Amino acid sequence: MLSYEVPGWGVGELYLDGERLLYHELPSARASRAEAAKHPLAARLGRYFAGERVVFADVDVDLSWGTEFQVALAQALRAIPYGETVTYGELAALAGHPNAQRAAGSFCAANRFPLVVPCHRVVAAGGLGGYGSLGGEYKRRLLELEHAL
Repeated sequence: MLSYEVPGWGVGELYLDGERLLYHELPSARASRAEAAKHPLAARLGRYFAGERVVFADVDVDLSWGTEFQVALAQALRAIPYGETVTYGELAALAGHPNAQRAAGSFCAANRFPLVVPCHRVVAAGGLGGYGSLGGEYKRRLLELEHAL
């Protein structure tokens, strides 16, 4: 586990196996459980939170646990460009399952890679929608950072 700190956002954590990302926690106002990371991915995340347009398409993520549908959702999420949004229904259709918007929402809620597999770019048909334990305001901040709102 590697911690990284982002001014104005807090402390986040990366769980890696070599260079493969296993899990990523977004920065929040809490104490770190490990020393600050000097890892290239931590530096990229810091640049993203500083407002730089950073792409994470090349980051190797561990999707070995996922079903074929979950892997398709992850790939569809990774294809959503910086600064753009889709609805849960549109995400499901992009993954090849146009009537699976609830399943797409469940996948986003359990997303292990919140920026690398950017579920914050998925919004409800009638508004912003939630963002797990960090809440809708955190999602709004991310979308504002990307000038998507």
